[in-house]
Amino acid sequence: MNGRSSKSFITEKRWQWVLDSLKAGDYVFIQFGHNDQKIQDSTRYAEPLTSYRKNLERFVKESRAKGATPILFTSIVRRKFENGLLVDTHGNYPVVTRLVAAELNVPLIDLQMLTAGAVTAMGEEESKKIYLWIPPTEKFPKERKDDTHLSVEGANLVAKLAAQQLMLLDNSLAGCIKSK
Repeated sequence: MNGRSSKSFITEKRWQWVLDSLKAGDYVFIQFGHNDQKIQDSTRYAEPLTSYRKNLERFVKESRAKGATPILFTSIVRRKFENGLLVDTHGNYPVVTRLVAAELNVPLIDLQMLTAGAVTAMGEEESKKIYLWIPPTEKFPKERKDDTHLSVEGANLVAKLAAQQLMLLDNSLAGCIKSK
C-alpha cells in the first residue's frame, strides 16, 4: 500500500493482514523509510533509531515465526542534486535497515546504493526520465516534477536492479526469477 510508513502499516492493521496470510515457505519483502520520515505527520512518523528499528525487527521476527523468509530492502534514492552531485535525503533510515539486516541475519537488497549509482551515472538531466517529470497533458493540466515517485521506465529499472540482487541470494526464490 503506497504512502504508508512502518508505523501506519501496523496501526492500519495492514501488517496483521500480511501476517495472517503468511505460510511456511513464503517470502516477505520489507521496505519502508520514505514515509517514516514525515515528522509533521504523527500517523506516519517513526524515529529511525527507535520506533522504525523496532518496527523492522517486528516484521522480521513475526515473519520468521510463521516460517516465512523476510528480505529487507533500503529505500530507493530521491532525485536530489546539489552542485551536480546526488544528495542523500534518507538520513538514518537506510542505515538502520542495514543494521537490522546484519544483526538479525536477514538478506538485504540495498536499493539505496544501487539506485544512487544508477541516478549518478545518468546525471541530473537524464535521470529525470526515470522519475515523474511530466509535461502538462489534457488529463493532468499541471506539469509534474516529482523526484520521489518513478515513471514506468524508472519502475522497470528498479525492478531489474532488485531482481538481479535477488538472483544472487542463496535461496529458492532466485530460481523463480525470469530474465527478459
